[in-house]
Amino acid sequence: MLHIANRLAQLGITLPDLTAPVANYVPFVRSGRIVQISGQLARSGETIVKGRVGVDLTLEQGQAAARICAINLLAQFRAACGGDLDRVVRVMRLGGYVQVGPEFDAIPQVVNGASDLMVDVFGDKGRHARSAIGVYRLPLGVAVEVDAMIEVA
Repeated sequence: MLHIANRLAQLGITLPDLTAPVANYVPFVRSGRIVQISGQLARSGETIVKGRVGVDLTLEQGQAAARICAINLLAQFRAACGGDLDRVVRVMRLGGYVQVGPEFDAIPQVVNGASDLMVDVFGDKGRHARSAIGVYRLPLGVAVEVDAMIEVA
């Protein structure tokens, strides 16, 4: 069995340090074996991917932003699992929010940037239900935000 930490290393992914919430919420809530992870922005260190997909950003740049969100989700998963990502039983759901221009409708393809990473990391356990929603604005002008629900052991 391949351990998730080894899989992340194979994929060249280093999980970021967690940042404190900027408003009145917590990063995740656990009830039994279900953990709801708050939305993670397309933020890597001090770099924030801002703009409207289809206007300021290409589809590919939107997908890359969604992948950053997914990496940030993985860091939250690790915290919710006490540091052991092998405790993730299933990625149950992702909710993707994409700041889009008026004519852009390839929203599911943008959110694939996050979905594909979950499958790359967890295999079949990473296959999930999903929503992909285009929005007018996101916090800080960020291009993509993704939240998640997981089951943990």
